[in-house]
Amino acid sequence: MKENNAEIITLSNGSRLCYVKSNSRVGHLAFFFKAGSRWEGANKVGLAHFLEHCIFKGTTKRSALNILSRLDEVGGDLNAYTAKEEICLHATFLNRYTMRALDLMSDLVQNSTFPEKEIEKEKEVIIDEINSYKDSPVDKMMDEFDALFYPNHPLGNNILGSKKTVKAFTKKDLLDFVATFFTAENLVISYVGNYSKSKLIEKAEEKLKDMPRNANIVLESPPVTVTPFEIRKKESNYQSHAILGADAPNYRDDERSAMHLIINYLGGPAMNSRLNLSIREKYGLAYHVEANYNSYEDTGFWGVLLSSDAKNLNKSIELAKKELQILYDKGMTPLQLKKSKYQFLSQLSIGWEQNSSKALGNGKTLLVFNKLDSLEEIYKKFESVTCEEIFAVCQKYLHPEKLSMLVYENK
Repeated sequence: MKENNAEIITLSNGSRLCYVKSNSRVGHLAFFFKAGSRWEGANKVGLAHFLEHCIFKGTTKRSALNILSRLDEVGGDLNAYTAKEEICLHATFLNRYTMRALDLMSDLVQNSTFPEKEIEKEKEVIIDEINSYKDSPVDKMMDEFDALFYPNHPLGNNILGSKKTVKAFTKKDLLDFVATFFTAENLVISYVGNYSKSKLIEKAEEKLKDMPRNANIVLESPPVTVTPFEIRKKESNYQSHAILGADAPNYRDDERSAMHLIINYLGGPAMNSRLNLSIREKYGLAYHVEANYNSYEDTGFWGVLLSSDAKNLNKSIELAKKELQILYDKGMTPLQLKKSKYQFLSQLSIGWEQNSSKALGNGKTLLVFNKLDSLEEIYKKFESVTCEEIFAVCQKYLHPEKLSMLVYENK
């Protein structure tokens, strides 16, 4: 297995730079901050996402139009996303424009001015975004499941916030958030491209030399395990939908590799997943069926998502529970585990061929673990998982009595 040729360099200000040499004409640059929605504060739900929007609205050197045009005019792309535990700015461009991208992104994270007029305009844009998610039943249901699964905890909050919280945000809120989280030691830069490593380091040192160094991020208490629930609601949707889920290992848990294999086997992207074969291929009950595993700093959850006609939903849920029961009772056979490893690691390697995915994956991994494993090390980790470990994880996390469920039934 070919090594991940990533090099990690710590800049003089404490920021970490992950550099990967690529022969492609296209470069990718990402800035990661541990600054997601779980650190917003009780009265500021949606602030991290609001910042993600407003950071493009002007700096001390650039207008909003100049920011939007700087990479677009040379065929590049600049974007951002907000998650529960990180904010990421990322760009794609021809290698010759690497310094243009680095200069722009360094400016955004240090010198954004958040003009009042632009802030007010962006509030309306985000309220439209909130409304658009309400028009998407699956997104709406997933947000509600989070709130039920992590009650009275930031991980249960909607990343977008609410109309009320968004309308109340101020310029001071944005500046305070930047001052707290956009610091050098809280920054990971991930680059994949063909630009000189020494020149990239030199320019990053120059562009980020004035960034405040220290962050003071306190991880609140982990969420309390919720009492399993089953909630059914009538919704005005064409289809009916369901989420079934329960606790899962956190980022640092040794059981994480086994859990990834189990969930991929159960309902991963391949057409031969157990849920797809049982619910869609054998009975034709549902077009959309999948399983996912999400891990955080101190907790995690797995979920099964189903969408079908109302008349087929209960049968689909029964079949999903049947597959979960089989895993809980028996785990996986040696042959099933062997095939599952081949499939999962092949999917991983194919995804690694995309340099954009590599840039984002390296950045997130370095932010969380402060190190990177080579693909060879990752392979060894998954190949070492045993049937006994799979069974133990199934017994711990797939217990039928620990299962929670949220259903949106068609009216």
